[in-house]
Amino acid sequence: MTWKDFFNLIDDISENDVSLITDLLRIKTFKKGDLIVVPGQIQKELYFVKSGVQMSYFETDDKKHVIAFTYHPGLCAIPESFSSQTPSKYYLTCLEDSEMEYLSYEDMQLLLKKSHSFERLIRKMTEAVLAGLINRHIELHSQSMEERFLTFCKRSPHLLHPVPHKYLASYLGIDATNFSKLFNKVKI
Repeated sequence: MTWKDFFNLIDDISENDVSLITDLLRIKTFKKGDLIVVPGQIQKELYFVKSGVQMSYFETDDKKHVIAFTYHPGLCAIPESFSSQTPSKYYLTCLEDSEMEYLSYEDMQLLLKKSHSFERLIRKMTEAVLAGLINRHIELHSQSMEERFLTFCKRSPHLLHPVPHKYLASYLGIDATNFSKLFNKVKI
């Protein structure tokens, strides 16, 4: 899927506006296990995932609490760090070797001023992220662990094999042993 195709899933964007964006994109590669952002660091680049899976998480008492996974086609960021240029409170790491294109914060600000279509696209992407977070919050508080597991399997079955199950369990708010039982019991 091209970036134009991805952008057009969210909002109609002209070839000219797509070119404004893609002309500024640069490529960066990461190895499995690389940390992209750590707590205290300001994220200076917004990543457009071409390949690989990434994970954001925070730690307490030596336990990782998974917030989100990112993959193609999609954005990879600590949203509040990038958008407000403030230090991150959590980690962003690669679970697989990853190739991403990126846009610097400065270039993003220039694009937002130059293109109303790009500004609308970013607003709609932000709204989609917010809606997703609210839905996930509702799922965590209203669904049983089996319902959360099944919902995840329907929404993101492609993550069941590349992502270690302990991270999927954390993301779903399920004990790793119970996740393993569900994984082996439920027909996907």
